[in-house]
Amino acid sequence: MKNPKKTTKKQVLLVDDHPILRQGLAFLINQEENLQVCAELSSASEALKYLQKNRPDIIILDLTLAKGMGGLELMKQLKSMGVEIPILVLSMHDENIYAERALRAGAKGYVMKEEASEKVIDAIEKILNGGIFFSEQITAKMLHQFSNKGQHPPQTSPVEKLSDRELEVFTLLGEGKTTKQIAQLLCLSVKTIETYRANIKEKLGIANSTELLKQAIEWNQKQKGIL
Repeated sequence: MKNPKKTTKKQVLLVDDHPILRQGLAFLINQEENLQVCAELSSASEALKYLQKNRPDIIILDLTLAKGMGGLELMKQLKSMGVEIPILVLSMHDENIYAERALRAGAKGYVMKEEASEKVIDAIEKILNGGIFFSEQITAKMLHQFSNKGQHPPQTSPVEKLSDRELEVFTLLGEGKTTKQIAQLLCLSVKTIETYRANIKEKLGIANSTELLKQAIEWNQKQKGIL
């Protein structure tokens, strides 16, 4: 009697700074016969170090990481380094604002965390088979942009005017971080963060720092479903 053929499991790297979510995802993924979580990491620096010696089949990445560069910056760095590992973004942030940014940075898919248990396995399988995974709404938006020769559809939020780094700073301000704390988290100078703050105020038509902080907090709460 022949032994059953052993299936090689696809290796999945998790990069998210929320331990409970990582553990839940790992449990869900490891239930699949053809998938296995090879490592659970919490920061971009840990991911870069891990990827120096390891090549998982797919990376599941959060956009907001607790320390150092965020998910968008990590994807850009991996792209510049020639690391060709498909990335699925798993985030709480509004896909209308972040999905296209993630795609430009190199992501192959985007799933909202609130839908993770329903969609993450389908997304992983589709991406591993060479496809991309975005919601119907985002796919339609990108097709609209393509059919109009690269012209962006009307912006649904003033925040869409911000660059990736400005949006990262705006998000951290909304979490109550000071300029100095943001500089430390992003490994940038205080002066650089102050420049980003000034750019954000100009793009959003904000008159002063108090109003900037207020809008950042309100926007962040909306992202978390508090408002």
